[in-house]
Amino acid sequence: MNSIMGNVYSHLKNHKFPYIILLLIVLFNIPVLIDLVRDWIRDDNYSHGFLIIPISVFLFYRKRKELTFPAVSSNWGIALFVIGAIGMIFGAAASEYFTTRFSLVLIITGLSLYYLGKTNFRKVWFSFFFLLFMIPIPAVIYYSATLPMQLFASKVTDNLLHLIGVPSVRQGNIIYLTEYTLEVAEACSGLRSLSTLMALGALYGNLTLTGKIRPIILFFSTIPIAIIANIIRLLFTAIGAYAVSTKLAEDFLHGLSGMMVFISALIIIIIFGAFLKLPEKRS
Repeated sequence: MNSIMGNVYSHLKNHKFPYIILLLIVLFNIPVLIDLVRDWIRDDNYSHGFLIIPISVFLFYRKRKELTFPAVSSNWGIALFVIGAIGMIFGAAASEYFTTRFSLVLIITGLSLYYLGKTNFRKVWFSFFFLLFMIPIPAVIYYSATLPMQLFASKVTDNLLHLIGVPSVRQGNIIYLTEYTLEVAEACSGLRSLSTLMALGALYGNLTLTGKIRPIILFFSTIPIAIIANIIRLLFTAIGAYAVSTKLAEDFLHGLSGMMVFISALIIIIIFGAFLKLPEKRS
């Protein structure tokens, strides 16, 4: 125990200045962090935000032995720090939450890049990039993408129902069955689970895949995977209402809908990740 505390003390003594600056940044931005935590509590879609910072710290910690000091400071870090500080000022003045939160991550990243240097930062960059997943999607992007995804999900679901012989008629984002009306509402667009799935896809790719291209492919694949998983949910709900009962669709299947989307999407991500690892195993 004394040995561990001694190592911690020695580390803090040798690197006290970046930690002091980081502490001052956090203290200065307590109102921003409080609002962010409130969003995590208020909106279940972003409750994963509580895990992002601990995971980022872990990702940085696991690379600690690869870092070498003293390191040559990077002026790019100063540039990112200044850009983040300007964004923080304008974001706070305009009460634009996404800008202030993004700027906070940019400030922390710039400080770390300056102190660690380019060589060290290349080894730990993902731990800072991962912090972005704690920030909720901007409302303007969320609501502009919701309706197109609702219409797309309802159209594909309706076509699949016709393919398997289930009679249905679609009007906009509403699918009419024989004795049931399935409305693809905003909550059913697939966007709700997208942020969490993108975080999982990025983390899974970083931890399990080598190289640069395959983790990026897995990360961006989470977008169509979230859409596919949502369509699977809608399809099962419609089949349940048609083949069994409307009560089953309204009560049991609807209650499990969110879990069904998340679990099915997670399974697809793992399978696709295993597929991307095949070239590595062959080599």
